[in-house]
Amino acid sequence: MKVREAVSADAAGLAETIASAEESGMMLFGPGERRLSPDQVEQMIVNFLGDSASALFVAEDTGGITGYLIARGDDTGRTRHRAYVVIGVHHRARGKGVGTALFRRLEDWARERGLRRLELTVMTENDAAVALYRKMGFEVEGVKRDSLVVDGRYADEYYMAKIIE
Repeated sequence: MKVREAVSADAAGLAETIASAEESGMMLFGPGERRLSPDQVEQMIVNFLGDSASALFVAEDTGGITGYLIARGDDTGRTRHRAYVVIGVHHRARGKGVGTALFRRLEDWARERGLRRLELTVMTENDAAVALYRKMGFEVEGVKRDSLVVDGRYADEYYMAKIIE
């Protein structure tokens, strides 16, 4: 498996992987809620490549793109030390180390940029993701109660962060 920054040629495979991750029901967008075309994903990649405070990484194996990780930062003086993280793994690659590899690449990128804080949110019932995030050094900082509506019911999210020392 290889982890690298996304390039325009990844658009179709990344669009498929995003759709697969969202089919899990554990992402911000519900299954089938949005349909990203390869052209839309290509524009997203181009936007990330032009944003020095953010990054879009992909994991790939011989079968194509298996996962992605977005780190969204900004250049505001008071917040340039942090980035918000979104990660998704294709259903065919779950439990195979893709998330761990993406987070390792993220931490290298964050250190290169002098970031101090990585943060994310996750549904409290997403046990596999919470376990991955804890394994990678993230800690729960709080609970966002009734943060999402999933299948007609309110769902809580953990607010998690990792301080890079």
